[in-house]
Amino acid sequence: MTAALTAKDLHTYYGKSHILHGVSLSVAEGKITALLGRNGAGKTTTLRSLIGLTPAREGAITIFGEDTTRWSTFRIAARGVGYVPEGRRIFANLSVDENLKVPLERSGPWTVERIYKLFPRLEERRFNRGRQLSGGEQEMLSIGRALLLNPRLLILDEPSQGLAPLIVREVFRIIKQMKAEGISVLLVEQNARMSLEIADDAYVLDDGIVVYSGTAKELAADDARVRALAGASAEEWTIT
Repeated sequence: MTAALTAKDLHTYYGKSHILHGVSLSVAEGKITALLGRNGAGKTTTLRSLIGLTPAREGAITIFGEDTTRWSTFRIAARGVGYVPEGRRIFANLSVDENLKVPLERSGPWTVERIYKLFPRLEERRFNRGRQLSGGEQEMLSIGRALLLNPRLLILDEPSQGLAPLIVREVFRIIKQMKAEGISVLLVEQNARMSLEIADDAYVLDDGIVVYSGTAKELAADDARVRALAGASAEEWTIT
């Protein structure tokens, strides 16, 4: 199967701190890939390395067949990669409408009007400033803004963080819809069970090392491992 993204043997540092130790992963085109692990395992650093925000010192990254290892974040986004960061990062002083006019426009099916159809709540709040939105509305705005790039690959970092259960279900429904639209998705998420329900493939990180790679279905069936995700150690995850 064609890969939308592949990473091989990534080593990433913050200063002298060695965070990622040879991380390799692949996101199949048109599929959802979940990247799981406890807090501090290196998930966000992996995403930042993939999109050039914290470049890896060693390793290689390929996106849609092109070597993007040394590319700038702007160039990667222009290639068709949408990124929804942890904590949403919307513009608090801009209205919803103004936030949606910020992204670089790429031709494709996703327009501001279509975002409002996908998220009717945002249309109701289109003239409200970002800081006036609830956490769920901010997450919808962050996802909508990324979709306006008309991405072929969408990378999401903890989209359900801090949201009410009803809103979490809505966010996961939207992620499933992205797959139906033909968008490849890389999802970092603390909610392991819900992630594995919608994902095709899964990776688990622990202390900057990939300790599981395989199908989401296989991992979901191993209840002990799913429960251990909150505090997994590399020894517990060693596959025998």
